Amino acid sequence: MLHKIEEWIDTTNKLFSGERKSCTKFSEEFVGFYSSEFLSESFFVVVDSIPKPDFPELREAGLGDFLDMEVQGITYKNTYYIVPEVAGNLRLHFHELVHVAQWKHLGAIAFLQKYISEIKSEGYAGAPLEKIAYTFDEHFANSKVKVDVPSFIAAQKF
Repeated sequence: MLHKIEEWIDTTNKLFSGERKSCTKFSEEFVGFYSSEFLSESFFVVVDSIPKPDFPELREAGLGDFLDMEVQGITYKNTYYIVPEVAGNLRLHFHELVHVAQWKHLGAIAFLQKYISEIKSEGYAGAPLEKIAYTFDEHFANSKVKVDVPSFIAAQKF
């Protein structure tokens, strides 16, 4: 199932490749948190509806609530999708870029396996990968201390 999800992600990212915007537009806002190189390899797409892989196997695995949950953004590898209402929300961009760093560090299959396992066992709000992203976006919003997010993620033992 994980490879099927990854194929869906690759197809989705390819489908939206012409609409992707480079995250280098956030270079000034995110200096000290994300390098220019990291941002140049990260993209976002503004969509009316967040794309999700709605396979029967995912629902059978107990992920129906997650698939049906209304979200403002979701990350697939180096590309994240956001709805127009939050396109100007730097904190949301920051949060999704934490997930880009997680995808990059873990690799697609390991990320999917870990994320699905966490959602099933801890729920969305309790999932450690989400908690890390929320902790970092809160830090970004409320602290002037810079932390190199991708380096921090790479140093974690997942």
